[in-house]
Amino acid sequence: MARKRQDRMARRRFLASMAALGAPLAVPTAVRGAVHGVEPDATRDSGGAGNPLVAFRHDPAAFPRNDPARVQAVVGASHGNFDVVRQLVTEQPALAKASWDWGFGDWETPLGAAAHTGRRPIAEFLIAHGARPTIFSAAMLGDVDTVRAFLAADPSLYRLHGPHGISLFAHARAGGAEAQAVVDFLTERFGADDAPPGLAGDADLELRYAGRYRFDTEPPTEIGVAVRNGWLLVGAGEQPNSRVVRVGEHDFHPTGATAVRLRFAVTDGRAHALTIEDGPLTVTGERIDQ
Repeated sequence: MARKRQDRMARRRFLASMAALGAPLAVPTAVRGAVHGVEPDATRDSGGAGNPLVAFRHDPAAFPRNDPARVQAVVGASHGNFDVVRQLVTEQPALAKASWDWGFGDWETPLGAAAHTGRRPIAEFLIAHGARPTIFSAAMLGDVDTVRAFLAADPSLYRLHGPHGISLFAHARAGGAEAQAVVDFLTERFGADDAPPGLAGDADLELRYAGRYRFDTEPPTEIGVAVRNGWLLVGAGEQPNSRVVRVGEHDFHPTGATAVRLRFAVTDGRAHALTIEDGPLTVTGERIDQ
């Protein structure tokens, strides 16, 4: 009985975390969409005019933790909106080291966001304000000596992926001409890395899987599946943004969480349920837009 009670409590915590992911946060419009499922606006990297600053309110209920809305805002903005990053980190320097879970344990820091989108000015600003450099940020910034030292100490780090399952090679490519030495080193040492960071979406996949799946929470939690910007995506909230990888006929895992399984129940070519397996926790949601 005690074990069953523990399992029920663990399941409630899991569902509550999904419900929290689905809850809208006070993120400014300029930041919304600047995440891995949506291409960032390159004009926002200049830090120049045309990017009005936004007044961010702090949620006292979050104290002493960082306000979740501000954490999500700084991570989202680090994909390409330097003005918002500068404002938030200047006001609250600890946000330079913050981390946001996009879902299923796909954690991302502001520096991680800047690294895989090639935002050098944002990355340098974050590091100057206390962000912890990584092999991924070194690759994007073109620091070939640091990347070489990491891999000399442990060559298996080459297979370590960053946020959203994005490879080390892709981080180096994001750095452009200034990171070409890293690209050349990785290519010479390990060969080309052309594996896509997710599953390319198409009309067939959209028809089969795309929609809303409702899970038994209080209030109910919805997980969305969509094809957007050429990728099959899953996640909570209005716009799912975690790319997925196929591991079976109707089985997938999010790119940022290879141990999680998303299993669709399909009848007559259309999914009618989605089961999420994360370690000992298993939950099933019914499709509500059939």
